[in-house]
Amino acid sequence: MNEGFDTGVAHPARRYNYWLGGKDNFAADRESGDLLAKSYPAARIAARANRAFLRRAVRHVAAEAGVRQFLDIGTGLPTADNTHQVAQRVAPESRIVYVDNDPMVMAHARALLTSTPEGETTYLEEDLRNPERILESAGILDFTKPIGLILVAVLHFLPDQKQSQEIVRTLVGALPAGSHLVLSLATTDLLTPELKAAWDESLRTGRSDVHPRTREEFASFLDGLELVSPGIAPVGDWRPDPDATEHPTPVEASIFGAVARKPS
Repeated sequence: MNEGFDTGVAHPARRYNYWLGGKDNFAADRESGDLLAKSYPAARIAARANRAFLRRAVRHVAAEAGVRQFLDIGTGLPTADNTHQVAQRVAPESRIVYVDNDPMVMAHARALLTSTPEGETTYLEEDLRNPERILESAGILDFTKPIGLILVAVLHFLPDQKQSQEIVRTLVGALPAGSHLVLSLATTDLLTPELKAAWDESLRTGRSDVHPRTREEFASFLDGLELVSPGIAPVGDWRPDPDATEHPTPVEASIFGAVARKPS
């Protein structure tokens, strides 16, 4: 077993799987998820809303922007409508590189995230904090052609805003013009004062590892990029699907989302 695989320590990907109703999680992940849900009761709704945002955003980048290759960092455990499934429904020849730092995620990804015959998927066990290594190892991607960079619900696990900005700058800087960034992360800007106070307390006491960002901090990740309409929005409000069965409010899905294009 990989020495980094510790079922006694909660991992964000497995906790997210628990919130989405999956079975690929352990007691530590469920305990962590339940503790966070006490501070943020809509955590499960937010997880589903964030997943739906990923689906809509990837579909836009593939169908409307014509991007045929994706770098998805912070993949999470496979559920319905993973990045490659959404992109390859639009264009079967799409290529996807998945990146995560949990060996369990990689084991499941290699087994379950199979590509269309025309396309290709590959998987890197690497940490977001090592963007240069990620870029060096993304061998199936052609960095002369547009790439969809997926940073969905991952940056908020980094407490330091400056470090986060440098990582995004490094990743986006390596992408050619016409590439797109799909970004989402937690915020307390949209919460009631009572919920915000509960979130702040859970972070202060170590019950939470999710470090929310303000709208201004979120916008700083998009410097130099062209926002796609409707710009920065709560994930439930970013091009919502009118046929969806769930329409979360900004308080329930307190996550900012955006898609932005790298100009020429």
